[in-house]
Amino acid sequence: MNDPKILMNRRRWLARSGLGLAGALGAGTLGNLLGARPAYAADYKALLCIFLYGGNDGLNTVVPTDAARYNQYAAVRGKLAIPSSRLVPLAGMTYGLHPALAGLQAAADDGHIAPVFNVGPLIKPLTKAEFRAASSSVGVLPDSLYSHSDQQYLWENGTGDSLEPTGWGGRASDALATVNPVISLSGTPRFGISRTHTPLVLPNTPGDTFGAYEMQPEDLKVAWKAERKAAIDAMYQQQQELALANAYTAIQRDAFSVSDRLSGLVKIVPGGAGATAAIDTAFAPLISGGKIGTGLGRQLYQIAKLVSGNATVQGNRQIFFAQMSAFDTHGNQAVDGSPADGQHAQLLKELGDALGAFYRAMKALGLGESVTAFTQSDFGRTFVPNNSMGTDHAWGNHHLVVGGAVKGGRGYGSYPDLTLGGPNDVGVDTWEQQGRWIPTSSVDQYAATMLGWFGASDAQLRTVLPNLANFGSATKLGFV
Repeated sequence: MNDPKILMNRRRWLARSGLGLAGALGAGTLGNLLGARPAYAADYKALLCIFLYGGNDGLNTVVPTDAARYNQYAAVRGKLAIPSSRLVPLAGMTYGLHPALAGLQAAADDGHIAPVFNVGPLIKPLTKAEFRAASSSVGVLPDSLYSHSDQQYLWENGTGDSLEPTGWGGRASDALATVNPVISLSGTPRFGISRTHTPLVLPNTPGDTFGAYEMQPEDLKVAWKAERKAAIDAMYQQQQELALANAYTAIQRDAFSVSDRLSGLVKIVPGGAGATAAIDTAFAPLISGGKIGTGLGRQLYQIAKLVSGNATVQGNRQIFFAQMSAFDTHGNQAVDGSPADGQHAQLLKELGDALGAFYRAMKALGLGESVTAFTQSDFGRTFVPNNSMGTDHAWGNHHLVVGGAVKGGRGYGSYPDLTLGGPNDVGVDTWEQQGRWIPTSSVDQYAATMLGWFGASDAQLRTVLPNLANFGSATKLGFV
């Protein structure tokens, strides 16, 4: 058979056919995507993790506005201090957001944004004296403090062991038997991996193709392409002599089924056929020429479509993953003489504009109370700036939780004592007093709060978050 229409570059076929699709879906995942797994009742809920890779400067993301603490903040931050008059007010709180997060003003006004203070990887509650006395980190301190890769893994896996290969999102998906695994719009994060599943990875740009090359619905209108697809389907229905071969063909069958189900939803573009007016209106400030101008905006637009189309996606519990990078602001974090501008401001604007659009979309769809978005990041950054208009690696950090179910109007956790060398600073000697805060709330407690809202029982939480029991009765922080 030498029809040139059928001959294809083998590498292209492998990359974009069911083989490439199976890789995107995760071999351990596919058998469960369409199977008869328990579904929840009509109460749809979704969690959205937005990971800020590089280590976001939480101290300039959420700033105290009371005179005493703001003056203390400004005295140490110096040229990096955000003017208090520029901060985005948070109703009912003596805190404000970096002005670049103005896109979250609607969520703040609605009382549906909560800052969570000084969160970080912990094995158990830890005082400064215990930290300083620890002769070995085993069982006391999380692995490799201040290391990008290790701390990213700890935030994503919810343990003190950076070698733990599964993530708390993936383990939660397994424990709750969600119909789908974690759905990622940005690769295969540790966060979404479990013992038996990997994330379902979807294209992060509206309009991109999800599925096998030349096997999209419009392609199958051509007779010979439809015949080829039928032949492939028949081949994958055949029983094989080896169990491994049967498992492989099942993966391929499921891969095609998932692509058939989701490809149309993934491909919808702003203003195009099938677009949802409420989503397009919410994202309008980010849209130009029918395209969304920022990476996170594109990811969250895709997720908004998946939430809106949850009947097609299937399942009433879903965990999503999106991400940004470049938060490692050792230099030029802000513009000298204009601290509200610069690299960090640009990153936060992308975050605020995209998350604000997503919040408005969920509210317009009547799903605001059903979707909770939250940030994670490698670590916080030093309170004391360096000599390059930047900040360095630290530990505890401030994070944001946004959604209609979020109990705003107050902060959660404990804002650190800003005294250099004080009870929250790891440093004692003058040279090490940099404002690296020992976390007062753990990743476990942060995750447990959201997973409890999501529907996890206390027993399931202890399975998903193995160190949670070390925090006694204070397992949840109360922001949802």
